[in-house]
Amino acid sequence: MTDPTPSSPAQLAPPPGLRELFFGMLQVALSAFGGGLSAWSQRIVVEQRRWMSNEQFLTGLTVARLFPGPNQINMAVYIGAEFHGLVGAVAALSGMLLVPFSLLMAFGLIYFQIHALPAVDRLLAGVVAAAAGMALSMGFKILDQYWKDAVALLLAAAVFLALSFFHARLVPVVLISGPLAMIWYWPRSAVRPRP
Repeated sequence: MTDPTPSSPAQLAPPPGLRELFFGMLQVALSAFGGGLSAWSQRIVVEQRRWMSNEQFLTGLTVARLFPGPNQINMAVYIGAEFHGLVGAVAALSGMLLVPFSLLMAFGLIYFQIHALPAVDRLLAGVVAAAAGMALSMGFKILDQYWKDAVALLLAAAVFLALSFFHARLVPVVLISGPLAMIWYWPRSAVRPRP
């Protein structure tokens, strides 16, 4: 059983060092075999290591998804930069890429030798199902954060319907929904009454 999600800065752990960032991102990368990186990242960064609150993590995930490139690579850069700037981004990115890339190359060589076996195909189908379950799990955890926010739920439902039922293309959906969400949630200072 995992710790409850930190909700206040007092519950957060001390900021990680470069070594911790490297091994934390390595743990994310090696935990998410077959997919589900965002779910594992949330579990490790927020629930286990308590480096960020769920809200901080969701902010980073949103930023990571808006920029081009793989979401989790962007997220590793965001997490590392949040704590140690450019050096932290490099440490987190190295943890995310060095060992997994080496393992991927080794597994790739093995896969091309045995990929015709039916058992291998079934094994990979099971891994994909597990990754889908992890993604759904993270979705429900995020839902807790926004359950009472009608606009967030409306935006999420609109994007889900556009992509799932109307088969809209991802880029136009992001280009429309992203700016709308940013405009709606942009921090506004309280309007002061005129003297």
